Amino acid sequence: MLVGLALVACGPDRGATPATHPTGTRAAPPPAQATPAAAAPARPDYGYPATRRDDVRETLHGVTVSDPYRWLEDEKSPEVRAWMAAEDAFARERLARLPGRDGFRTRLAELFYAEAMGTPRRFGSRFFFMRRPPKSEKWIVYVREGKTGRERVLLDPNTWSTDGSRSLGSWSVSWDGKKVAYGVRANNSDEATLHVRDVGTGAESTIDVIEGAKYAYPRWSAKSDAFYYTWVPPVGAVSVADRPGYAELRRHRLGEAPQQDVTVREPTRDASTFLYPALDKSGRWLFAYVEHGWSGTDIFFQDLREPPAKRAWKRLTDAKDGSFSVIAHRDRFILFTNAGAPTFRVLRVEPSHPAREDWKELVPARPDATLESVTLVGGKLSLKYLVDVVSRLELRDLDGKLIREVALPGLGTASSLVGDPDDDLAYFAYESFTEPPIIFETSVKTGAQSVFYETKLPITPARFVAEQVKFRSKDGTSVPMFVIHAKEAKRDGANPTILYGYGGFQVAETPSFSSSIYPWLEQGGVYVIANLRGGSEYGEEWHRAGMRRKKQNVFDDFIAAAESLTRLGWTAPAHLAARGASNGGLLVGAAVTQRPDLFGAALCGVPLLDMLRYHRFGSGKTWTEEYGSADDAEDFRALYAYSPYHHVVRGTNYPPLLMLSADSDDRVDPMHARKFVAALQDASTGGEVLLRIEKHAGHGGADLVKASVEKLADEYAFAWAKLGPKR
Repeated sequence: MLVGLALVACGPDRGATPATHPTGTRAAPPPAQATPAAAAPARPDYGYPATRRDDVRETLHGVTVSDPYRWLEDEKSPEVRAWMAAEDAFARERLARLPGRDGFRTRLAELFYAEAMGTPRRFGSRFFFMRRPPKSEKWIVYVREGKTGRERVLLDPNTWSTDGSRSLGSWSVSWDGKKVAYGVRANNSDEATLHVRDVGTGAESTIDVIEGAKYAYPRWSAKSDAFYYTWVPPVGAVSVADRPGYAELRRHRLGEAPQQDVTVREPTRDASTFLYPALDKSGRWLFAYVEHGWSGTDIFFQDLREPPAKRAWKRLTDAKDGSFSVIAHRDRFILFTNAGAPTFRVLRVEPSHPAREDWKELVPARPDATLESVTLVGGKLSLKYLVDVVSRLELRDLDGKLIREVALPGLGTASSLVGDPDDDLAYFAYESFTEPPIIFETSVKTGAQSVFYETKLPITPARFVAEQVKFRSKDGTSVPMFVIHAKEAKRDGANPTILYGYGGFQVAETPSFSSSIYPWLEQGGVYVIANLRGGSEYGEEWHRAGMRRKKQNVFDDFIAAAESLTRLGWTAPAHLAARGASNGGLLVGAAVTQRPDLFGAALCGVPLLDMLRYHRFGSGKTWTEEYGSADDAEDFRALYAYSPYHHVVRGTNYPPLLMLSADSDDRVDPMHARKFVAALQDASTGGEVLLRIEKHAGHGGADLVKASVEKLADEYAFAWAKLGPKR
């Protein structure tokens, strides 16, 4: 079992004149260069900390670009650190005084400090799963001896630090269930160190301690005496932005010093790629994945039964053809791919004849559904589809023949079946916006189902309803969104409403349960989730329509969603907040700079906002396939046309904005948040702009329930105060 960091900019966290696309040979200058500062209305005096503004300019592809807050990129500078402390203190003092904050905090704590559980998985005779007990700050890994045996704690990150700053990264159990390799992350950042623990005794190895495990994800050998993993050089050995390109695939044998680990595949030297291994249960087939962003995959393979001297990497797939993943079973390869099939299909490949012309189609692409994932369990294929953003599960044999559809409770989101490739016992999870997660146990052979675990929360979901609504974007594209509200809510144009979006990296916003939105709904608010282009809701074409030089489509979709909510009577601009994080934070930044008139507030988390320099920081270069790079002239024109930082215009009435940043975010550099806040505080004639900085927090937060409660209480109280709640 492997649980850990997804290779995306960030996983979604639910809960003026538009910039135009460039034409001709030059990028359209941002409005800031065309609006005289002297014509700007007076700015309200909110008492912000003093912020220096420099006259920094550079010429990119013949265009002069202003960057007055470049000095805020250097987080190690004493001046920057003092500015951060002052901004955070200023924000927290104002947030603490917001009416209704204590009520939101109390209700969030009631909901968050409830038991939750993850899907179990059997290795050897043992069952492994994650659970967060009531009042626990962090998720804990448990092991059970047999299906009904004694249950005990295996990994408890609650005990690793007094301040909660150390967290669990990826964890992987050996096939015999006797060992677990797991990552420990300092300050809840992505950076990690691998450790190995004996499951039976709980003894920790002092030898098997591996640094450079930021992207490790161990894959165990069949004998459970070794694993393959991705290693990156230490911080400082190469530039931070280039580190992913120096990743190596290594083999670690238990009990040997990591310095003796063998490199089985050399670095790509291309920082826009991800390199990681896969290994089948039999231990025969080793795969090396080279992911080119979220659009293409090179897969190479080796037969480990061959003598080491004769082993050589053979190409299986080419990234130019599309995205791929492979399952090896009984000396055959099963490919899941969008090559020649934007909604994905399943193919079979004989390892002795891996050329594309010899591939056999097992399950063709469907025009009415997107195939999201394929797993192998109990000798059968579990296929998960999306049909109009709702899950469907199928079970097929290894020749692609349909065995049956897996019954689901309703119109929601389900996981694929989880289990051993040769084990009849399997599990899957189901949830919807108004149905808390349920874990089902099932027999692959018979299809018999029973409830294994049902989440219990102090909520009455029956009071609420989720409606799917479709609207037209700027170019006429039909885009869906889910509107979640109390059944008695009226379309009177006065509902305090949060519009959430992400729109990128093939992330589909499906109907999943989030207890975090209920305090908002219970107060009479409406919560909306838009299925923007850039995601995978309708296959790879939907993704590509919102990436790179077509990124403006995502912002147009979000703006059209906001306009539609007003037109349908759910809300009005004064009562509407934009919300998003990471890539979704970019979305919020673009929305409020392009259409500040559409929103009464904005909640922007750990965002990308300076799109001309993002690739120089954090993991930025790994996203150049998704966004493009300002080093390329054509990409520059597209990026400069919407880059939110470069479209902040002095004298504009921007909506109030709460920026949520993290002090140890090593994925999306916090410089984006700092520079954008400084620009807005200087330019806006509208609402206050606050910068809240989470301590001991990475891109995904502080990994503490209490920290999540405080952050969300601040978000909701800020939005509620600005949107003019109903009386």
